[in-house]
Amino acid sequence: MTGAQMHDLVRRLYPLCRSITGDGLRRTLEIIGESISLELTEVPTGTEVLDWTIPREWNIRDAYLKDASGRRVVDFQRSNLHVVGYSGPVEATMSLAELRGHLHTLPDQPDLVPYRTSYYADTWGFCLSQRTLDGLGDGPYEVRIDSTLADGHLTYGEHVVRGRSSAEVLISCHVCHPSLANDNLAGVAVAVALAQRLTDPWYTYRFIFAPGTIGAIAWLALNRGRADRIKHGLTLACAGDGGTIHYKRSRRGDAEIDQVFAHVLKDRPHTLLDFSPYGYDERQYCSPGFNLPVGSLTRTPYGSYPEYHTSADNPDFVLPAAMEDTLETLWSAVRVLEGNRRYQNLSPYGEPQLGRRGLYGSLGGRSDTKQAQMAMLWVLNLSDGTHSLLQIAERSSLPFEALAEAAHVLQSAGLVKEWVG
Repeated sequence: MTGAQMHDLVRRLYPLCRSITGDGLRRTLEIIGESISLELTEVPTGTEVLDWTIPREWNIRDAYLKDASGRRVVDFQRSNLHVVGYSGPVEATMSLAELRGHLHTLPDQPDLVPYRTSYYADTWGFCLSQRTLDGLGDGPYEVRIDSTLADGHLTYGEHVVRGRSSAEVLISCHVCHPSLANDNLAGVAVAVALAQRLTDPWYTYRFIFAPGTIGAIAWLALNRGRADRIKHGLTLACAGDGGTIHYKRSRRGDAEIDQVFAHVLKDRPHTLLDFSPYGYDERQYCSPGFNLPVGSLTRTPYGSYPEYHTSADNPDFVLPAAMEDTLETLWSAVRVLEGNRRYQNLSPYGEPQLGRRGLYGSLGGRSDTKQAQMAMLWVLNLSDGTHSLLQIAERSSLPFEALAEAAHVLQSAGLVKEWVG
């Protein structure tokens, strides 16, 4: 996928009214499934998942506030953000005074509509701009929310790219927000593009598209016995705004995935953040009972840009070039993960004679001859089974790719072998 194609996917998904359950979530997964194969899991209402219970399924068809002339002054058909997520059905006539407790605005951003939800409380409400609210008369208003809350299912999707190893890399995206393009759809589009790019990897890559919090918890509950296969992972969100890359470390703080992102981000504007138990679903994967090595990759982090969780987080806010940049950052990390091995020097007593093996001669004419020679010397010196190529890259200040190539050349010459232990 190019940036333009990722942006097209964001635009296509944007109008759907997603939530933690329901037909909008299923339709979202169905559209993702047109680009990559998805295995869907449906978890019934009432199922206990760790300390949580799968809630009733929510579906909505229409909602509005009509003034006395019959004009829809707030209209779900214009934007699905206008209804508080998980609002129960309502059909009533109310004055503005009676309505006010159910109306949500952003006084400091008077032209924007906020995103609000109420998953686990029986209530209802409308979201509107402060400017719209200020223009409303006393009423009365026809109030209608045509929704249902009934036993059903929570749905999540998985795409697996099988590798030569059963050890897994987890990429997790939340798919529960309605019309919010950066949070969450840009991350979804980047994940789809990465899944399409992977061919014959070393690791097995597991992409999870699940509702936030409860979806990740459901996946962990249903996969508790195999969660230890996850050797590296990250959550992916806010992937398309114009800000710089931010990487939030896993709970472990020094997991290999943390080291990889610190390495690949060194030569570009970025921010490394320490773990905190707040944010996206990294806090579920990193909960102490699982303590999985899962970080979080965003551009501008959640809550740190004025468009966050408002109607301004629309497809025009998301930049194709920014999504391409996020994808390439992620791809750089994947390449390091895939190539990061430990080796054993098979001729560790003194420096082996590289010239008679033709290794120096094979470098003739290259513009990076000196770097390639130094890469071979560093790999030979630190290939004692305790240093990974990433650690050698950090210590030598040489590019990881140069060290990976040197290791391949030395292995072909019978001077090193991959460390098993």
